[in-house]
Amino acid sequence: MSDFSSKTLTLGRYLISPLIRSTDCGDYSASVSIKSGRGSATHDRVLRLVGRFRTAEGAQSHALAKAIEYIRPRFGAAGVLFPHTQGAE
Repeated sequence: MSDFSSKTLTLGRYLISPLIRSTDCGDYSASVSIKSGRGSATHDRVLRLVGRFRTAEGAQSHALAKAIEYIRPRFGAAGVLFPHTQGAE
């Protein structure tokens, strides 16, 4: 299996980092790290996602969507998210 670099996304106080891997079958799997806090108060939730994808881009899009779905309720009634993309496109 190979790991692929993927872009990170900052949404409010959260840093979202997808991890995309190629499988032995030639498709891709996805996980995503959702970090918040600083120093000893840092929390990192890692979601291992179900599903296989034909492309690394498809797996990455799925991972980002699931992370946003996970953190959206934590933004209160407004539910407004303003993404700031970091890393290579």
